[in-house]
Amino acid sequence: MQDFLQSVPFAVILLLAGFVFLVKGADLFVEGSSSVAKRLKIPSIIIGLTIVAMGTSLPETAVSVTASIAGDNSLAVSNAVGSNIFNLMMVIGVCAVITPVTVQRATLVFDLPFSAFCAALLVGLGFAGMTLGRMDGILLLALFAGFLCGMIRHVLKVRKEGNAGPEAEGEEIRALPLPQCFLYIVIGIVGIKFGGDWVVDSASTIAGAFGIDQTLIGLTIVSIGTSLPELVTSVVAARKKEVDMALGNAIGSNIFNILMVLGVAAAISPIGFIMNNIIDIAVLLAFSVITWIFTLTSRKLNRAEGITMLILYAAYMVYICCRA
Repeated sequence: MQDFLQSVPFAVILLLAGFVFLVKGADLFVEGSSSVAKRLKIPSIIIGLTIVAMGTSLPETAVSVTASIAGDNSLAVSNAVGSNIFNLMMVIGVCAVITPVTVQRATLVFDLPFSAFCAALLVGLGFAGMTLGRMDGILLLALFAGFLCGMIRHVLKVRKEGNAGPEAEGEEIRALPLPQCFLYIVIGIVGIKFGGDWVVDSASTIAGAFGIDQTLIGLTIVSIGTSLPELVTSVVAARKKEVDMALGNAIGSNIFNILMVLGVAAAISPIGFIMNNIIDIAVLLAFSVITWIFTLTSRKLNRAEGITMLILYAAYMVYICCRA
């Protein structure tokens, strides 16, 4: 029995179970927290921009923080960076192949440039001392707080001027009974905690059994697994021709992953970088710039550009597998 618990088949089962616990735990935590906020009379749009938006990054946060605490620094960095590359090239690429993705002006003018800036900052901080220290983590969290405040102020200003579009999202937030809210929050926290532990432990077991680098595991299996909900949600939205905000949401998630996920992980425990981490973040920066160039042409991502993004992602996957 002990041999089976330490075997690769059991690690794969644990990995899949960890993904399920992470995703469902994040869903329950967001629903419970949003309902409590709704009962406290917090505006729906604020809930959507904070609790709900950050909830999509909870799986990445749980995995990266758990990995950082456990000393699996390569997994902590590669999970966040790999999720960003997957969100940018795969999620948006698939959406663009299904139907043209309209680019909002705010995404074109601010979100994409700021996302590229975050990737460039991460490259600079990592390359400076090959470590993302506690002060670096605090800096990232401070930038995240500023970004969040700026986003909330902008949306409230737009709503005050008469654009009620964002409110529609907030109307979906239900005010559940308080006992049910707290039950969802507790179950969600437990699911996120155990899901993160299982993903990190099983990924480390699989990597060790096959002699695979932790960075490769983080960039592929772990990052894709934690980003699958975004892919499924975006594909469903694309099939319904409702992808106006798809690019903005993916870019926002990428900003969260760098500033919040790695910020929290580094603030808890310094994260050591290896040169492959720097290369991967540089690739993320290049992909961000390429996506920005695509959007500048017609404020829309078309099918040809979507296919190009998917090809670039496939080429990157081949590259990281070959270098391992």
